[in-house]
Amino acid sequence: MTTINFLIYLLTMIGIYGFLSLSLNFQVGFTGLINFGQVAFFAIGAYTSSLLVCKAGAPVILGFLGGMLLSGLFGYLISIPTKSLKSDYWAIATLAGGEVIRLIALNEGWLTEGAFGVMRIPQPFRALFSMDTYPLFYLILVLVCLAIAYIILSLLSNSPFGRDLKAIRDEEELSLSLGKNTRKLKIEAMIVAGMVAGLGGALFAHYITYISPENFRPIETFLMWAMIIVGGRGNHLGAIVGAVTIQLFNVSTRFIGAYLPFTPGFMAALRMVIIGMLIVAFLVFRPDGLVKERKKIYRFKNDDGEVD
Repeated sequence: MTTINFLIYLLTMIGIYGFLSLSLNFQVGFTGLINFGQVAFFAIGAYTSSLLVCKAGAPVILGFLGGMLLSGLFGYLISIPTKSLKSDYWAIATLAGGEVIRLIALNEGWLTEGAFGVMRIPQPFRALFSMDTYPLFYLILVLVCLAIAYIILSLLSNSPFGRDLKAIRDEEELSLSLGKNTRKLKIEAMIVAGMVAGLGGALFAHYITYISPENFRPIETFLMWAMIIVGGRGNHLGAIVGAVTIQLFNVSTRFIGAYLPFTPGFMAALRMVIIGMLIVAFLVFRPDGLVKERKKIYRFKNDDGEVD
């Protein structure tokens, strides 16, 4: 792999994981929902798009939309029985939900091809580009989609809906006392986050052209959490910075390992240990992450025209 090809691959993976980081941050950083099964959205988006295109013969764009819609639907379904739970029980429920999706993908071979995975996944507009130029096109496609998702989430978070979500995060009991339907708001936040992560999964599947249950292990959720902890919770820029930081380390060390006298298994374990230490270091010394959330201060004029 040449340096240019590696950089394009690295940036593409950063963009794809940017969707997952933005999605998790919208749940945790803005709504206070602890999701330990975030990888489920990733898997649903990837498998739905792949199966629609490979088995049903649907266009790739419909595969993308199907992945988003089904991931959003999963966010809705998992929120129904858990919407009244406190954060710790919500975390356990989402962790179980993530494993249920992975086990379905592993065992329901009639639908998902089981452990063999889905192969020869078509890439969008592949015939229009040469082998050398297509990776650059796909990188641009990913970055454009990521920019659109970033803008939409920014608009939502700065709207009354987003302010209500932050109110739930900071003081749910106060939101309830003000007449806010916190259960409904939590469900809506999960639907939005699911759709964003589902698009990331679809883009991932059509990029690498092969997926299996091994791509969606719980360790992927661990990486997503590392991104928002390192980057900073409660702001979208922090989620992107975290995705860049963690993916730079995660991807580059896979290739650096070829020049070190260690086995691939040892390098994989060492990589996770270092990321774990990085998480602990940020939680202790910089809990706000690299990009600190800017909390808005609202000022009001009293009857005398003075600002309070």
